[in-house]
Amino acid sequence: MSSTQKRYTNVGTDIEEVKRLNTQSGLSYNEVKLLLAQQYLMQKK
Repeated sequence: MSSTQKRYTNVGTDIEEVKRLNTQSGLSYNEVKLLLAQQYLMQKK
């Protein structure tokens, strides 16, 4: 498959477009949990 050919799921979703949008979406769930845990520990000091 060439890099210029688009890849789609069975229902027609553009896989590369989803990946691109995900990178722009901000923090992941686990990143938010880590950030909150760090802030909580800093406040306890």
